[in-house]
Amino acid sequence: MATARTASRAPSRPAPGPRARSGSARGRQTRAAWLFMLPTLVVLAVFVLWPMAQALYLSFTEYEVFTPATWVGLDNYTRLLSDPAFGNALANTLYYAAVTTPLSVVLALALALLLNQRLPLRGFVRTAVFVPVVISLAVVAIAWTFLLDPNIGLLSYWLSKVGVVTEQGWLRDPSLAMPAVMMVGVWKNVGFYMVMYLAGLQSIPTMLYEAARVDGAGAWARFRNITWPLLANQTMLIVILAAIATLQAFDQIFVMTRGGPFFRTETLVAMTYRIGFKEFQFGYGAAISFALVVLIALLSIGQLLYFRKRTVTY
Repeated sequence: MATARTASRAPSRPAPGPRARSGSARGRQTRAAWLFMLPTLVVLAVFVLWPMAQALYLSFTEYEVFTPATWVGLDNYTRLLSDPAFGNALANTLYYAAVTTPLSVVLALALALLLNQRLPLRGFVRTAVFVPVVISLAVVAIAWTFLLDPNIGLLSYWLSKVGVVTEQGWLRDPSLAMPAVMMVGVWKNVGFYMVMYLAGLQSIPTMLYEAARVDGAGAWARFRNITWPLLANQTMLIVILAAIATLQAFDQIFVMTRGGPFFRTETLVAMTYRIGFKEFQFGYGAAISFALVVLIALLSIGQLLYFRKRTVTY
């Protein structure tokens, strides 16, 4: 009886409060999220992170196919500074990115604004603009190579009728090869960016436009004061993605020009391929690739810092 009375007088354990319950629920959600991501993280570690680590190690070595890797430290990176071929490839890469990125963004925005309105065959035109995104870039490049051929190319024939004539052909002319490659890059990717802008346009509350019309704002005033500021989030993402894609341009260059004529279209990725897989200088090729990685990282960070101040929430 005494034991029973003692037990009845013992203080009971307090029930966990709402904060403790929410913390345990959050912990279970976090563990579940990591478990769902685990397969993807394993794939990324095996097929992305590990090859990148191996390439980083190779960039500090002198390694060819039939000789063991020899540690040379920063020699490959110092060689980049005095290599005119690297300077040419870097200039071509920046030129390609500086022209293609803003052109793709502006054209995507213009198409999104146009196709966000009620127009006949709007769905068909949206699909037609987006179709190149899902086609292999190598296949697209082959098709454009035939279109630009000076002898049998349909596009070359049409351009010749309006006075745009080149005897060498677009892809063999040193002054026209890069614009031709840029044209293919813009045509291939603009549909993807257009869809992203369309999603942003359709998320803007219509009441803002209605209020602006009541106040007498015209189309340009509505775009400048409502549409463009509220598309800042999409613009940040699109510009970063477009810049990264243009800095890594390779497929259409490899198929259409092989970096020519006279290395006028050779970008850093094309040079990495040539040095690594044609000349078998894997150490130097890895150094070129990591110079591109640093360039992309710096550019992406700079763009992120610039656009972060202009993002909006509504």
